[in-house]
Amino acid sequence: MGKALGMIEFQTVSAGVTAADSMVKTAAVELIEAQTVCPGKYIALITGDLSAVEAAVSNAKFQYGEQLIDSFVLGNPHEGIFPAIYGTTHVEHISSLGVLETFDASAIIVAADIAAKTADVELIELRLAKGMCGKSYLFLCGEVSAVGAAIESAKASVADSGMYLDSTVIAHPDEQICKSIL
Repeated sequence: MGKALGMIEFQTVSAGVTAADSMVKTAAVELIEAQTVCPGKYIALITGDLSAVEAAVSNAKFQYGEQLIDSFVLGNPHEGIFPAIYGTTHVEHISSLGVLETFDASAIIVAADIAAKTADVELIELRLAKGMCGKSYLFLCGEVSAVGAAIESAKASVADSGMYLDSTVIAHPDEQICKSIL
């Protein structure tokens, strides 16, 4: 896998598929996720060298910008992002739980990267707009102060784009809550 991660999110499936095709034809990138998400939006996640990912995302944004919801390029994504997206994170104990929600899928990945790099926290899950009417969320855990700092930093990053919806930090969540999310 490359050192960079990029994503596009489009309002329509046709624009999204066409843009994803354009991205992989523009530069040497690997398409690692491409799918329809609620409510009929389309996301495509790519990886590769930073310059290739930047070129591919820029081209898709330029050519199909009318249908674009959001996009990003991360030069050095946190290693916890992929396990959280694919639901393979293994957490033994949750001392404190952080939850952050956004109106789109792209913003939640950027927020998760910022949160994980801000404090000593572990990403548990990133839900990318499936079954949520286009909204997305992240769960993370760690000590109360670390989770609070991570959520505040992530919240600030998505608030600027208008994609922030809600967030919370739960100190010592009940075991029933922990079981429901693990």
